[in-house]
Amino acid sequence: MSPSKLDLLQGTLDLMVLQTLTTMGSQHGYGIARRIEQVSGDEILLNQGTIYASLIRLQQRGWISSEWGTSDNNRKAKFYCITRAGRKQLVADTAYWQRLASVMTRVLSMSSEGDNG
Repeated sequence: MSPSKLDLLQGTLDLMVLQTLTTMGSQHGYGIARRIEQVSGDEILLNQGTIYASLIRLQQRGWISSEWGTSDNNRKAKFYCITRAGRKQLVADTAYWQRLASVMTRVLSMSSEGDNG
């Protein structure tokens, strides 16, 4: 594990939240944050302010919806789920990030001009 946690690029957390809701179904904010941390191998650490800012932003854009329910530990919690518009956005964002990752891989693996042999 690296000595410091990864800083998230703008927009990546929203994509992670949408993907988490797609794969896990309706979740409360704490559950979403813990799942992202778990899948990242604890390379990403999300505080409450960070995850809830993302959830508010996604809800304002109409990409997720929320309703009050009861959590596993019998507490009142707001549960979030992805909307049809959110699923459409997830497809678009996933394609974008895959293209960007491909370009970054090519750029970072290029050899210097003197390495031609």
